[in-house]
Amino acid sequence: MDTSITPSLEFTLRLARAQATLVRRLDQVLGGYHGISFSDFMLLHYLGRAPGGRLRRVDLAERQGLTASGVTRSLLPLEKIGLVERQQDPRDARVAYAAITDTGRELLNNAVTVANQISKDLLRNCPQGQFDELSNALALIAGMNASNS
Repeated sequence: MDTSITPSLEFTLRLARAQATLVRRLDQVLGGYHGISFSDFMLLHYLGRAPGGRLRRVDLAERQGLTASGVTRSLLPLEKIGLVERQQDPRDARVAYAAITDTGRELLNNAVTVANQISKDLLRNCPQGQFDELSNALALIAGMNASNS
């Protein structure tokens, strides 16, 4: 049995460890300063970038890499503290939107400053010239494009 690790598996293992390190640090700092997790931050980020500050829950789930029920569970605490609100589509009662509130947008704007600083700190030893290439590779892995980033 061949147990050698291919370069693609080595990359995958390193990527998983790097992701865990990034999330842990961002969770810690965002939680300490703003009372939100990095996952919460990402939800607010996607809503903040969406036209009208709202997305269908299924679209938000796709961007977040969650199931529709998973994103609904993630949004509940944000709704309870007034960062996000539910909106129904007036033309189709089956369609539900998640929308960022003014309070959520204000928190997001403040949290972006913290997240930018932590990201810079965590990536300080990475060669600056490789960011675009690596970012594009990660987007390909995640199946991302300009409309869902």
